[in-house]
Amino acid sequence: MTKLFRSERDKKLTGLCGGLARTLNIDATLIRLLVAVTAVFSFGTVALIYIVASLIVPKEPITSFTDDYHSF
Repeated sequence: MTKLFRSERDKKLTGLCGGLARTLNIDATLIRLLVAVTAVFSFGTVALIYIVASLIVPKEPITSFTDDYHSF
């Protein structure tokens, strides 16, 4: 199982959705849509969880960032 990191390549705000999508091996757009919709219907609870998770989840290490580009 891969470790969860905030993505440096696939990020819009903090990279949390991009990192989660990479860990779950699904499209990041689906995660972003799910977070946006649930944030509206949860009256901001999911937005608060997103902010806290963005502070807790570490950034993607530079080595894994560069290794993906050198694998071509």
